[in-house]
Amino acid sequence: MYWFTADEHYGHVNIIEHCQRPFMNVKEMDQYLIDTHNEVVEKRDTVVHVGDFCWKDVNYATPIIKVLNGNHIFVCGSHDRWLKKVKDRYGYVYIRHLTIEKQVVIACHYAMRVWPQSHHGSWQVYGHSHGKLEPLGRQYDVGVDNNDFYPVSFEELKNTIRRNDESTAKQKLQE
Repeated sequence: MYWFTADEHYGHVNIIEHCQRPFMNVKEMDQYLIDTHNEVVEKRDTVVHVGDFCWKDVNYATPIIKVLNGNHIFVCGSHDRWLKKVKDRYGYVYIRHLTIEKQVVIACHYAMRVWPQSHHGSWQVYGHSHGKLEPLGRQYDVGVDNNDFYPVSFEELKNTIRRNDESTAKQKLQE
């Protein structure tokens, strides 16, 4: 199964206040994010982290990756300088094209107005906005602040985009 998440900001003390996260400190936040991740993701699953995984360096990020369930794919965000140090293992890309169950999914940390194959039904998953930016068309903010600190499954994403498509179609009919 595929999962998507973004904006975990492991090790980032200021994100607690900036996003009004309900944690007393970084240690509590990091552990909660690990727990919610492992609650739903199984070891054989694939997780696409769509940017801003870790605020600190590779020495902080690596032990966290090791305790998280799943096989990890990383898309670089605005705070992922640590990723440059392990680019041979995880890659270092700003946009990732995936095909899951014949569905093209474009993963980029930033929301786009248009994206590759958007006019042919592809989806875009993004983060960066911490739940404060409405999706356009077939896109969705998979960041933890937008999803009760849980990763989003491909099935959830499929259902959300289907609902958004139906809602958009109804709006166009009413216009």
